[in-house]
Amino acid sequence: MSTNSAPASSAVSMGFGPRGRGAPGAPVEKPKEAKATLSRLAAYFAPDLKYVVLLALSVVLGVVASVLAPSFQSKAIDNLVGASFDAIPPILGWMLLLYLLNGGAALLQGYFSSRLTQRVIYRLRSDLFGKVLSLPIPYLDSHSHGDMMSRMTNDAENVSNVISSSLSSLFSGVLTLIGTVVMMLRYSVPLTLLTCATVLLSVVLTNVISKAMRKYYLQRQQLLGRLNGIVEEKVSACKTVTAYNLQDEAVTEFNAASDEFTRIGIIGDSIGNSMGPMMNMINNLSFVIVAAFGGWFTLKGMISVGVISAFIIYSKQFSRPINELAQLYGQIQTAIAGAERIFGVMDETAEDHSGDRSFDVSDGVIEFEHVNFSYVPGQQVIYDFNLRVEAGKKIALVGSTGSGKTTVVNLLMRFYDIDSGRITVDGVDIRDISSDIVRDSIGIVLQDTVLFTDTVRNNLKYADRTLTDKAMIEAAESSYCDKVVDALPDGYDTVLTAAGANLSQGQRQLLTIGRAFLSYPKILILDEATSSVDTRTEQHIQNAMVKLMHDRTSLIIAHRLSTIQDADQIVVMEQGHIIETGTHTELLEKGGKYYTLYMTQFAGKET
Repeated sequence: MSTNSAPASSAVSMGFGPRGRGAPGAPVEKPKEAKATLSRLAAYFAPDLKYVVLLALSVVLGVVASVLAPSFQSKAIDNLVGASFDAIPPILGWMLLLYLLNGGAALLQGYFSSRLTQRVIYRLRSDLFGKVLSLPIPYLDSHSHGDMMSRMTNDAENVSNVISSSLSSLFSGVLTLIGTVVMMLRYSVPLTLLTCATVLLSVVLTNVISKAMRKYYLQRQQLLGRLNGIVEEKVSACKTVTAYNLQDEAVTEFNAASDEFTRIGIIGDSIGNSMGPMMNMINNLSFVIVAAFGGWFTLKGMISVGVISAFIIYSKQFSRPINELAQLYGQIQTAIAGAERIFGVMDETAEDHSGDRSFDVSDGVIEFEHVNFSYVPGQQVIYDFNLRVEAGKKIALVGSTGSGKTTVVNLLMRFYDIDSGRITVDGVDIRDISSDIVRDSIGIVLQDTVLFTDTVRNNLKYADRTLTDKAMIEAAESSYCDKVVDALPDGYDTVLTAAGANLSQGQRQLLTIGRAFLSYPKILILDEATSSVDTRTEQHIQNAMVKLMHDRTSLIIAHRLSTIQDADQIVVMEQGHIIETGTHTELLEKGGKYYTLYMTQFAGKET
């Protein structure tokens, strides 16, 4: 990343096509509270104030060197014209020193801006990540995970780019403008006004082209989103597309969107790419004006030949920061908007871990007393739920999808707080004790297995990294996942790629059961733990779960009724109500909802 303010090649040679970051035609995202956001962002610079000062000093040094160098060049040419050759070497020496200072300042800017950027973004990302982990489950459930990731990556990256390059460029651009105007006015006011006229022309032209380009830039963004959506949909559903022999239709749909994207892209790029040549033309016009009027002023004795040379350089230095500042405006606005979104997450209320009562779960007796709950006010999902689970007992919750089974687990884990009633563990209301204590006492195995991109060892020890390898191996043997580990190339030190994507569903499930073993919970929750595995693997998982549930209070959510026939009590739910309770045999004899579910699964009876 270059933060050098001196080179004059920048804007013109690079062009202004819409592909470039900060292109004039790009839509500018404006923040709602720019001042407040900047104030909060400035606080992240405070610990590294020395780097801010050093960066500012290096920028000032570079600008001073770049502004003074043309004046020495002017003196050298005037001495050359006047045949004062003895005075030229010292002037050239000063010019060499100034250009060396300019280059050195550019290197220092790059170093200080990199240090400052990485340290500020590190703190910003750390605070954001820590906040995300402390957010309540309802917030995470109701917000797109992709949006959260975008704030961590794209928004933070926008802020990083502005700090690393735009911040110093903005400072140097303003200083260069001021310094260049002062030097030009010092030599010739009329020639300065002529130079400013051409710069104003370039600003007007930039604005006109940007407006014409913005329309196509926005259309291209929309078409790109549509094109990505088609690709993602067709690729993810490639088996379905192939099964119905609809490949040609998929290709036709893609080509239609791609053709429109190409058409709009050509128009937008053509307009954007015209910016560079147009700016070059205006700059060349500026050189012609300076040369023509400068020559005439020289003949009139108003300025020297050397001043013409200095003015040609100053006119280039004057137009370059204006073009850069026009680009920086969009970048900075977008970055502030990104920072605003980041701070928006940070301002969310953290999860309530309230409960100051000292408590240690000993028996694991669970009781739901007249519990009512709704995710959305006015849309109740649990109605007057009453259930007592004795210590060491195995209770199964069954029912159709949407009956409220998983919601009961969410309430017990304090992922959500109940609307009324109470939930107790060993006779103590879970709202009176910290949610951390509640969760430390509960082991949970979910239908959707969650493993991390780490070694098998660290995945098994996730609940407690201080556990010995002996305890880990015993748990692996008890949960029947030792054979899975033995088949891996590096055993327990095998790194699971893509969170276990190289394992089968059953193998991943066995590892999560082994992890639950090592948490040594008083209460165990199994949420559809075998719903997506084959019958043979299910038997291994069942054997593992029997050992895991031994002497533990267990809540089991299951669609496969074969897995819960030995439960001490089966609770049948429908639309948030308990409609039946009893053992497997008792419920079959009743001939109610459970009987219907059982016959549907095992006898093929229609319902």
